[in-house]
Amino acid sequence: MGLRATLDFLLYDWLEVQALNARPRFADHSRETFDAVLDTCERIAREKYAPFNRTVDTEEPRFDGEKVILPACTHAARLAYAESGMLGAAQDYDIGGMQLPYVLEAAANSFFAAASVSIGSNMLTSGNASALMAHGSALQKQVFALNEFNGRWAGTMCLSEPQAGSSLSDIATRATPDGAGAQDDALGPRFRLKGHKMWISSGDHELTENIVHLVLAKIPDAEGRLPPGVKGISLFIVPKHLVDTEGRLTGERNDVALAGLNHKLGWRGTTNTLLNFGEGRYPVRGAAGAIGYLVGAPGQGLQCMFHMMNEARIAIGMAATMLGLAGYYASLDYARERPQGRPTGAGGKDVTRPQVRIIDHADVRRMLLAQKSYGEGALALNLYCARLVDEQHTGQGEAADEARLLLEVLTPIAKSWPSEFCLEANSLAIQIHGGYGYTRDFQVEQYWRDNRLNMIHEGTHGIQAMDLLGRKVRMEGGRGLQLLAARIEAGIAAAAATPGLDAEAAALADALQQALGATDAAWATGEPGEALANAVPYMQALGHVVLAWMWLDVARAALRGDGAQPANAGRLAAARYFFRYELPRIGAWLKVVRERDLTCAEMDESGF
Repeated sequence: MGLRATLDFLLYDWLEVQALNARPRFADHSRETFDAVLDTCERIAREKYAPFNRTVDTEEPRFDGEKVILPACTHAARLAYAESGMLGAAQDYDIGGMQLPYVLEAAANSFFAAASVSIGSNMLTSGNASALMAHGSALQKQVFALNEFNGRWAGTMCLSEPQAGSSLSDIATRATPDGAGAQDDALGPRFRLKGHKMWISSGDHELTENIVHLVLAKIPDAEGRLPPGVKGISLFIVPKHLVDTEGRLTGERNDVALAGLNHKLGWRGTTNTLLNFGEGRYPVRGAAGAIGYLVGAPGQGLQCMFHMMNEARIAIGMAATMLGLAGYYASLDYARERPQGRPTGAGGKDVTRPQVRIIDHADVRRMLLAQKSYGEGALALNLYCARLVDEQHTGQGEAADEARLLLEVLTPIAKSWPSEFCLEANSLAIQIHGGYGYTRDFQVEQYWRDNRLNMIHEGTHGIQAMDLLGRKVRMEGGRGLQLLAARIEAGIAAAAATPGLDAEAAALADALQQALGATDAAWATGEPGEALANAVPYMQALGHVVLAWMWLDVARAALRGDGAQPANAGRLAAARYFFRYELPRIGAWLKVVRERDLTCAEMDESGF
């Protein structure tokens, strides 16, 4: 059973996304149109991406001093993707979109992440354009967002700086009004930006005629001082090439210079850059600084950018998931073909008998089941979150608000849990291959290298954990966590009434209470330093509780069909594995959370 069969089951048998077609926004669609989109993306991924995954890993981007050079296969893949319409798949018809449900867009894009994640990293362009659609002016949407959705231009987001990393309050890029005051250009209030941005994915290339950078910067006060903290951060559109109000290139290069390429462990097919804004390499219109157009109100930059980042975080979770599944499928094929060892019977091994395939060994099956439970469980979680996005935007009243709240709580988990445990799946895929897995003769080592990034970018693992325990489970008086608990309890009740799932239902009920109790205990003293000292173990534990809920619900869907059918029997086995081998791990994680253990926080630096 491959990715397509798993997607079909999760979309149609579990989430029943075909029911969305009853909503006015999606009324023109049917399962047939959904399948056609999946077919198209699966074909493009198979033909334009998968055959070149190793190529883009070995032929890294090169900078010749003027431009970035990428392999021809990257240009062809990007063109095929843009021509498919997937950059604007969920957008309105009147701007050239397909008005697809976001859950279908996420599912269709999964093929590209599985085929070659570093070729298929188009998420920033879609996220950039979506942020502009939410917060930009009418002309900013028309000129910049629509030209990103149609594939003519690409987009980035520029947050981190060399000296600040993830600490956005410490960014030093400054934006000063272009003239005596904030001179109003038709494209928005015009500013001059100076500063440096680091780790910018797709920050420079020749794949499109223009690149639209969304840049976080601070507007200095009358004395030239930058406002402290994050409240003074604003968002600016800084195009690589300047354009007019019709979206035509003016022929002027903006003062955005590529300072260098970062040479990475994985995702080598994607350019990753250090960009200098306003250094004077490309003087523009007789003044210093890169020209940028303010998006939204001054000081509201993070609010605007986080619209993009939340979508990006779900996409990162999906990318991690797909890499985990790619490794799983590769190691499954290998285990079915590789002969090694002999079965152990009552009298020990009989060396006169033929060797068996390694899949016949119990420990190899353990490693395969672990990968399956991580990968397919994470896929269920990410599709569930994507379905919540549709509910938030097209649901009515209370349902839409509940979807918003659930997304707030689940997004850190949807990004970080797959990033950690699907990376572990990739490690197990290497282990199943043995020594061969450690060589470049097989792709599993590349899957691991590519996946290692996902615990870092779009908010590191530790930052996501502190966001979850420090903010998300406490926001609005804890209403989001209460809502999540109620959803899980409803799933427990349904499973308890399903023959064969009563033990799993009881185990999840106990795990949920452990997690809720640890949440309260972590904050019992009200001291953030104590509560957040073990935020990562908390996220691991709550993530396991959420994944157990996903698997319990998926198991119910499998039993609604033919439970003896091989694919459904496999799902039930993966669910049992997760409950018996994985869910019990939360005890150790929650113990240090509950006790507010300060072993790590209080370690004296000299002892290291």
